[in-house]
Amino acid sequence: MTLRPFEERYAAALADDDVRTGLTAFQRGWRDSRDAAIDALEQQEGRSFDELREELAAIKDRVVADWSYYLDEFEEKAVAAGAEVTRVATPGEANAHITNVVKAAGADLVVKGKSMVSEEIGLNAHLEANGITPVETDLGEWILQLAHETPSHLVMPAIHKRKERIAALLEQVLGREYAPDDIPTMVKAARTQLRDRFLASGVGLSGANALIAEGGSIMLVENEGNNRMSVALPPIHVVTAGIEKLVPTYADAMKQVRLLGRSATAQPITVYTNFVTGPRPGQRQHILLLDNGRTAMADDPDVAAALRCIRCGACANVCPPYGIVGGHAFGHVYTGAIGLVNTAFHHGMEAAAGPQSLCVSCGACAQVCPVDIPLPVQIMEVRRKVVESEVAVPAGRITALALGAFANRRLFGLGMRVTGVVSTPFRRDGITALPRLLADRGPVHTATGWRTPPAVPARPARDTLKPGKLDEPPRLAAQPLAGRSVSLFLQCLSDRLAPQIPIAAARLLRAAGARVTVPREQHCCGLPAYDSGEHDTARAMVRQTMAVLADADDVVTPASSCLAMLGHDAPHLLRGDVDEVERAQQLAGRTYDLIGYLTQGPGRLPAGSLDDGDRTPVTVHRFCQASNTLGRQDVVERFLRDVAGVPVVPLPEASECCGFGGSTSLRNPEVARGILDRKLGCVDRTDASILITDNPGCILHLRGGIHASGQQVRVLHLAEYLAGRLDGAAVDGDRGPRS
Repeated sequence: MTLRPFEERYAAALADDDVRTGLTAFQRGWRDSRDAAIDALEQQEGRSFDELREELAAIKDRVVADWSYYLDEFEEKAVAAGAEVTRVATPGEANAHITNVVKAAGADLVVKGKSMVSEEIGLNAHLEANGITPVETDLGEWILQLAHETPSHLVMPAIHKRKERIAALLEQVLGREYAPDDIPTMVKAARTQLRDRFLASGVGLSGANALIAEGGSIMLVENEGNNRMSVALPPIHVVTAGIEKLVPTYADAMKQVRLLGRSATAQPITVYTNFVTGPRPGQRQHILLLDNGRTAMADDPDVAAALRCIRCGACANVCPPYGIVGGHAFGHVYTGAIGLVNTAFHHGMEAAAGPQSLCVSCGACAQVCPVDIPLPVQIMEVRRKVVESEVAVPAGRITALALGAFANRRLFGLGMRVTGVVSTPFRRDGITALPRLLADRGPVHTATGWRTPPAVPARPARDTLKPGKLDEPPRLAAQPLAGRSVSLFLQCLSDRLAPQIPIAAARLLRAAGARVTVPREQHCCGLPAYDSGEHDTARAMVRQTMAVLADADDVVTPASSCLAMLGHDAPHLLRGDVDEVERAQQLAGRTYDLIGYLTQGPGRLPAGSLDDGDRTPVTVHRFCQASNTLGRQDVVERFLRDVAGVPVVPLPEASECCGFGGSTSLRNPEVARGILDRKLGCVDRTDASILITDNPGCILHLRGGIHASGQQVRVLHLAEYLAGRLDGAAVDGDRGPRS
């Protein structure tokens, strides 16, 4: 089967309402069940999930570091047990070898257990072209084979199929009517259809969840029992596995089992866990070990850790874009975040290019990965490779040109000032009211019909924050920052599109006693360019930021995204220069976002110090990177309750991405809209009239979406909300000197 281009798969996914509806419900249910299963495991083991996954990751890394040794050991033990082992480099070699095995046996029917490697090499199409009939025996795979589709998930291949469509498909293929709610009858029909195939087949094929070097054994985990049938009944058993499936010992394999079921399906263990060593009496066993780019991955330190993957699918189960468009659009053959990494090595950069634009960089995948793969960083590396390979799609080239202009601080500033003046007639209460003739048409409507664009002020925040321009706020009774100098890093978005945010942050810091300075040469931390794979541009921006802030004592920004960039991404981006990495780390060590400065930094405020008596309930959207990259959970909620005295209504899925996602919300607005709709649905369930978050990108995205939807909810940055309470919380009449 030829895989359609990304653009076609993307459009088809957006047109299928069942994909989004079904996957959203699945993701929500899976997360609750998975978290409960992991909690139970931690109690059972007396160790944390992080400790358990680090142990398994170290096992997988040990194999990759000495691949030849473990491959030789596995082959020696497997051959001693009666197997025939063949190593192949490419899908073409793999397909030719399997076809020769089937033809030599005089077989024309192959029953297949689940094997993602067989999908990777396009085995079914190759067998059919050679007059051999492959039959998928996993229920989900069998359904997709009937529908002429490929898997959309590593573990649950037909997760995108609703029961009504499956019933209609079975009626079409089997010639009898099935009630969509009568799932047992549909499962029985599948078993009936497959039973004779097991008995008639001359070859059975399986994948392998692990290859155990010390015994030459393969490990198979499953929930249906079909793999056992495929392995045991036919006279020939063929195993297809990537060489990364090696583990040294049976004990290591059991450590994988401990995390695999819980991460894949939230089960403590799958229904069947099989260990197969050699063929049964009278049977032949062929084990095919595939490279197909895996050794190239191992040689690339930026992505080698992706070879730890145990194919659990957890990264897809928490991925917001996957929940909107599913695996067919999001992946190529391998889906979820891991597919965005390994597709480039298994299928080439052109196959990897399109889906890269879907990732919103929320970091959720890294939090649930049972082998601790740093997927967000690796995805950024593949984006860089796509850019450097010159196979980028047109939107990517436009992005590169735009970022080149954006990197010029003066040019960008002039452009935004001109835009602010020109757009003055369309400015309405912080939003841009586009002319109807423009707003209702094509791409503009797709990008803004669901999200009202922000207004572009004629004056950026830096103008208002010049020395002597801003009146001093009343001083708080608590003065934790008295005599302290703070450099305010404005963040490019808030400076030019939401100046009230950094202005509010400056007022709050001054109210706590700080002398606030705003370096005029500051521009951007480099995150937009880094996120787009334009790493040269990103490095230039990081270096410029480091130079501007080199002499600052405390640096505070109203943008948690800038903190994540400077503290987490910049050292990786600059890793070729030890001195620059050290300077980046030093800057990160004295840089805070606002909530961090007020809770863990020098600006810690005592309980009740911002309590102005207003008890209007609020709810809080947690910026996804603050949760997933910076490791925070309810810090904003606790601060609001303890320091501001305000009731906080819990927001369902509080840490889920809002859909802004940097360039994703521009290049794939349909995905951004779908994620935002999910977030606004959660906000609606709280009945709160005020939504607070602490990252400007989220603010602009949420404000635009709420305005377009007509919801009566005020969206405020934490700085805006807290600065608004100063008059009621401050010591009356006590105003400090201007600064």
